[in-house]
Amino acid sequence: MKRIILMVAYNILLVPVMWFKLCYYARHVEKYTEEERYKMLRFIDSRAIKGGRITIDVHGQENIPKEDGFMFFPNHQGLFDVLAIMHACPRPFSVVMKKEVQNIPFLKQVFACMKAYAIDRDDVRQSMQVILQVAKEVKEGRNYLIFPEGTRTKDPNNVHDFKGGSFKSATKAKCPIVPIALIDSYKSFDTKSIERVTVQVHILKPMLYEEYKDMKTVEIAAEVKSRIEKVIKKTNKKGLSNATDPFNLISEITKGVIPVVFLNMAMKWLESVKPLCLAISCTSAWGKGEKKLFCLVHSPMS
Repeated sequence: MKRIILMVAYNILLVPVMWFKLCYYARHVEKYTEEERYKMLRFIDSRAIKGGRITIDVHGQENIPKEDGFMFFPNHQGLFDVLAIMHACPRPFSVVMKKEVQNIPFLKQVFACMKAYAIDRDDVRQSMQVILQVAKEVKEGRNYLIFPEGTRTKDPNNVHDFKGGSFKSATKAKCPIVPIALIDSYKSFDTKSIERVTVQVHILKPMLYEEYKDMKTVEIAAEVKSRIEKVIKKTNKKGLSNATDPFNLISEITKGVIPVVFLNMAMKWLESVKPLCLAISCTSAWGKGEKKLFCLVHSPMS
């Protein structure tokens, strides 16, 4: 909640305009192409990310299929997941969501612009209708995203079981299945912190129909989950290694030292020009918070 307030505060002058535009697009979906609606949503997304002190670290963008008619299957960490993937993917896509979130303000308008579908997990008949409709639209060239865990996990960066039924639309459409590994996405909206955060989006190589055509949906689910888990574990292991590497520690320390060296060189030149009083702030990477080094420089009167 705190980070959402921060996003709004950062974009306070744009919020009324963008809210009006979002609502107008949502009420008049047919007036705009999918590309136009997606462009508008990505603009709002980029402003929110910047205002929320979030960095999106994208890997594997080249794995997005060249032709439309594919489906994304990411792990589900929190409310920020779709925004992170939207930032990473320049191609329009829609989502299949659980009905519980379809009427939440802002999300309601966003999903309307995306022409998303809400699925009632307690209504088998309605769920099957959504599956068939999504398969039909994917065959026609639309792209979709489904969270195969069914709900967001409360166990950060650990993937829970993927449900085989989530892949029925893909198997019926015979489309590329694109796994996505999300790391630290939960830190954006599902924690109380407003510390700067980096969310990683790893777009993995797609599973083509020829690869999974003889597999059951539960087997496909297990395979996609396995691929995502491998990336998350590998990335977490690499991050731990970097954190304990003395060379990386020295590199972080010098980020605060090097500017001081250049400052001393600049001082010798500035002393011959005119009186000067500078306050230089250098950021050190030690510790969790930022440490400020203030250098007061005063050149004698000539």
